[in-house]
Amino acid sequence: MASGTSASGRQAPQPRSVAPLRRERLYESLAAHISDFIEAQGLVGGDRLPPERQLAAELGVSRATLSRALAALETRGRIEVRHGVGALVRDPAADRPAPAGGGIEEQVAASAPSEVVAAREAVLAGIARAAAANPQGSLRVAMLADDGRPRTFEHTWRCVRRLAGVGLLADLDDMLSASAPDPTDSTRIESQLGALAEAIIHGDASAAASACSGLLG
Repeated sequence: MASGTSASGRQAPQPRSVAPLRRERLYESLAAHISDFIEAQGLVGGDRLPPERQLAAELGVSRATLSRALAALETRGRIEVRHGVGALVRDPAADRPAPAGGGIEEQVAASAPSEVVAAREAVLAGIARAAAANPQGSLRVAMLADDGRPRTFEHTWRCVRRLAGVGLLADLDDMLSASAPDPTDSTRIESQLGALAEAIIHGDASAAASACSGLLG
């Protein structure tokens, strides 16, 4: 009897492949866990989470994974990471609502230029944190190591965004850049970009975020 044919002569049904289950990335699960912790502890706006080193040890994860989880929570407006202070819980009620009938673009257009610059620098800091948390150290070095040429914002930031791989923050960066454009390349900017690159190469998320402060000012 031919292979694949039943005794009755009919073609035997072929086994179907089972689609693999989607595995949630660890940092996403970690972000949800930290959010649940905030709710369970009754933390409110301004309350501080434990230091990153302590938090990573208590949760049994690497600093890189924790940094990506914190960057995700910062993107969602759940926390705010301040250099030298740590991760602070944000109060959703404190966020200013968008004007009636308008969206975020209209709100940005109606904001003061200094406020838009501060908002974009916060987004840059979030992207920088995610880039420093990229687990491929060799890729971070290959993309941001000093090659002897003057650093430009356009080239450096393109590499940082590729390392970060965070779509929503990149979209926000694109939107805000229309009102808070890229800085003009100068000796100061080159030095600051060098500090940013070194922080990302060494996987120092806090220093990378700090290097974005005043980058557009």
